[in-house]
Amino acid sequence: MREAAMDHGPRAELISRLAEAIRAVTTAHPLRVAIDGPPAAGKTTLADELAAVLRAQDRDVIRATVDDFLVPRAQRYRRGQYSAEGCYFDAHDHAALRRVLLDPLGPGGDRRFRHAVYDRDTDTPSSPPAATAAADAVLLFDGVFLLRPELIDRWDLRIFVSVPFEQTIDRARDRGTEPAADIERSWRDRYIPSQQLYFATARPTDHADIIVYNDQLQRPTWEVRPHSSIHRI
Repeated sequence: MREAAMDHGPRAELISRLAEAIRAVTTAHPLRVAIDGPPAAGKTTLADELAAVLRAQDRDVIRATVDDFLVPRAQRYRRGQYSAEGCYFDAHDHAALRRVLLDPLGPGGDRRFRHAVYDRDTDTPSSPPAATAAADAVLLFDGVFLLRPELIDRWDLRIFVSVPFEQTIDRARDRGTEPAADIERSWRDRYIPSQQLYFATARPTDHADIIVYNDQLQRPTWEVRPHSSIHRI
C-alpha cells in the first residue's frame, strides 16, 4: 500500500534527491545506508550512481555489498540449490557483517572496518586490509534481506528498491550468462519465494525510510515513508 505522496521524475532527479536525504541525516559516526530490494531490482546500479554524486560533492563514500558477506557455497546450498529457506536463512554471514563493518562504523565504533569477508569467485574467505573511515563518511551498502531483524537497527537510513517480481525475472534473463531455463527456475523456486518469506516475516517496506519504485529505470517513482524522520525530499 503506497501511503505517502509520490514523487516522480528523471532518474538524475531521484539520485539528487537521495543525496539530499543523506545530507539531511546527522550522526556522530559514519552514516550507514542500506539499499535493499529483490535480486535484479537495480540496487547496485542505484548505489553506484549515488556514490558518484556524493563523491563529486567531496563526501567520503564506502561502497560495499552483501555478496561479499556470503558464506561458503556448501553452507549456502545445504538445503538444496532451489531452497527458498536456504536462500533466506543460510546464505549470509550477518554476524561478520555486524562485526567488521556495521558496528565499527556505528555508535561507539572505532571506524576501523573491512568491506568483505568472502571471495565469491574462489568460494573462500577474504580478509582485505582494514581501513579507517572518516567521521563524516557514508557507507552505501546494497543487497538483499538488509532490513531483517538481525540488521535492522544497524542502519541510519534505509532505502528499499521495489520492482515487481516478474520484471526481475526479465532483467535477470537480459543480463544473465546462464541458460534462460536455469535462470527462470532459480528465480521461481529460490529467489522469489525467499523474498516472499522475507516480506511475510520481516515486512521490509514497513521499515524503509524511502521506497524507490524502479520498474521504469529512467523515470522512477519514490516516496518518503510516513514514519521516517527524514524531511520531505
